[in-house]
Amino acid sequence: MATWSNLNLQNSSSPLMEHLLFFHDNSMMIIFLISNYVLYMIIINMKNKFYNFNLLENQNIEFIWTIIPSFFLLMIAFPSLHMLYLMDETNNPNLTLKIMGHQWYWSYEYTDFKNIEFDSFMVNDNNSASSGFRLLDVDNRIIIPMNIQIRSLISSLDTIHAWTVPSLGVKTDAIPGRLNQLNFLINRPGLFYGQCSEICGTNHSFMPICIESINLNFFFKWIKSF
Repeated sequence: MATWSNLNLQNSSSPLMEHLLFFHDNSMMIIFLISNYVLYMIIINMKNKFYNFNLLENQNIEFIWTIIPSFFLLMIAFPSLHMLYLMDETNNPNLTLKIMGHQWYWSYEYTDFKNIEFDSFMVNDNNSASSGFRLLDVDNRIIIPMNIQIRSLISSLDTIHAWTVPSLGVKTDAIPGRLNQLNFLINRPGLFYGQCSEICGTNHSFMPICIESINLNFFFKWIKSF
């Protein structure tokens, strides 16, 4: 049972991830129906003994088996284009977070405030708490207010990294010399984990990401503590 649960997507923590889950379920249902129909036709054709060796062409059949699959493709294409638009849309961000990738840690800077920047390293097993997640906890978490539109500016200072948080439905490459933009909104408090999903070197799997979503009032108190 635990094996099957690991194959599922993580629970949604943002409106973007909710749309991704809906699109995934919609696509999987279409693929499931097509697969069952194809399997049914294979079994029927294997069992019956009716063959027409003189049939060379049939325009009506060819028209039908061309048009029907095109409708299924459109049912997948339109939601996919809608998702691509939502992922690139910038909707009046209230907070800007600058993210820089290094070998092998992340640096964060709150550009809307002065002198608020820090590095985020993975916590060693010897220093991590018993309740923490191995290889996922960091010494400095990203503190983000919930229900606030966040704009992330992502780049790298050495190799190509990828800033990925599955529960938020976000993944963007951090490329040296290029600034990529990512927008997201967290709709509930909690801890959300991610990792670098680009093969960037020997310690590629030890670049965890930890976001802590809190109330806006607590976020301002955290800002004042710097």
